[in-house]
Amino acid sequence: MGCTAGNHRINQGRNITATTANHNVPGDATHVSDADNLQACLRCALEGTNLRAPRPLSNLELPARARHLLSEEKIARLRPAAVLVPIIKRSQGWQVLLTQRTDTLRRHAGQISFPGGSQETQDQDLVATALRESHEEIGLAPTQVEVIGFLDDYPTITGFRITPVVGVLDEAASVLADGVEVAEIFEVPLATVANKQSYKRDTLVRDGFEVPYYAINHIGYRIWGATAGMLRDLCLKINASCNVSYTENSTGDPNFRS
Repeated sequence: MGCTAGNHRINQGRNITATTANHNVPGDATHVSDADNLQACLRCALEGTNLRAPRPLSNLELPARARHLLSEEKIARLRPAAVLVPIIKRSQGWQVLLTQRTDTLRRHAGQISFPGGSQETQDQDLVATALRESHEEIGLAPTQVEVIGFLDDYPTITGFRITPVVGVLDEAASVLADGVEVAEIFEVPLATVANKQSYKRDTLVRDGFEVPYYAINHIGYRIWGATAGMLRDLCLKINASCNVSYTENSTGDPNFRS
């Protein structure tokens, strides 16, 4: 499978259609084991994604008895929001940056998330929302982000329709938790994210109904709910783009069991 086009940087004019940068991906491989091939699969997976309506919507796989929690009517009223899915190359390979929220927040205190938030009137679009929030929360300069595409919108039962914006960071990018919304920044290998075996299924009770969700445990961090759901969407897209099943020796926490 070939994947060839020119990439763009967000500070070179708004172009919300993601493209790739001269990457050739082996379509006949049974596993993706090389870091550069994995990143090439990522770029190919997101090629052609954009912000134009109608945007694809993630399937939360709600059981029939709980689907009223996100009916079509409720989805239409969800508040638009965006997160940045930041990916950066390190000496040990490609990493996905995540944040742990402070314990003092009114919503989602202490949980793992991507930098992001609700769209505001001054935001040109949802890319601008993700970049603005990332600058506010972790000090990431927008000029250090190459937007390469978008995952499917993720609806939440807490009232938001989240657009995940995937961006590759400059290797010299500097980040720092603001201490108000974000307590800590940590990284998960993209290889772990791309491994289907990393994801375990669990449920929570909402309004008397069991709501399923995905979770990942990685070196003491429990990533679950919307964040894990968006990561799994990224995982499925990477695997599908190269027609492979990505595997690795470890999911990040050998003690994590379903």
